[in-house]
Amino acid sequence: MGKTKEKLPERGYKFFKIFLGPIFKFWYNPKIYGKENIPKEGPILITANHKHVMDQCAMIVSTKRVIHYMAKKEYFDGKHAWFFKMAGCISVDRSIHDDEAKNKALDVLYDNGAIGLFPEGTRNKTDAFLLPFKFGAVSMAQKTDAYLVPVGISGDYKFRSKNLVYYIGKPFKVGNMTLEEANKKLAKEIGKLMKKGGTKEKK
Repeated sequence: MGKTKEKLPERGYKFFKIFLGPIFKFWYNPKIYGKENIPKEGPILITANHKHVMDQCAMIVSTKRVIHYMAKKEYFDGKHAWFFKMAGCISVDRSIHDDEAKNKALDVLYDNGAIGLFPEGTRNKTDAFLLPFKFGAVSMAQKTDAYLVPVGISGDYKFRSKNLVYYIGKPFKVGNMTLEEANKKLAKEIGKLMKKGGTKEKK
């Protein structure tokens, strides 16, 4: 198990769902499909492509479960710091192999909780369809026997967006797959969901 056993804040998370959740849904007008694919219990990792600082919001309003998102530590110093702190996010220092952040996430999973993260590791601001996936998600899923829940995000974050779509896919476990095989499967599933939502793969 992880070495850092601490209770992550949930009061702010619940505040967001009750008060800020409806604002998010009204402002961006997201279409969310596949909510029933999020397991109601047991350890899970919600994994998605990363387009925007608000990517996690749709998942937060899609399930009654508390999802502790892993976020780069720079977010905890910027203008959105209040949101990440009150929402129970886990700060990750990407300049090092951040064992403390990983242990916090493992503790949540060992406690049958939910972790959210973006396998690309950063927002994709390139012309690439997907950035190379890091192995954190599949590694933690393997260690804790957690389900990986793939999510494909497509469209634009604009006021009353016409094309912002989230597709939540079927959960799966690493099982007997190698980490390389599991990572390829995860990327493939997320890619399929992105295309389903309208994102076209670059030639």
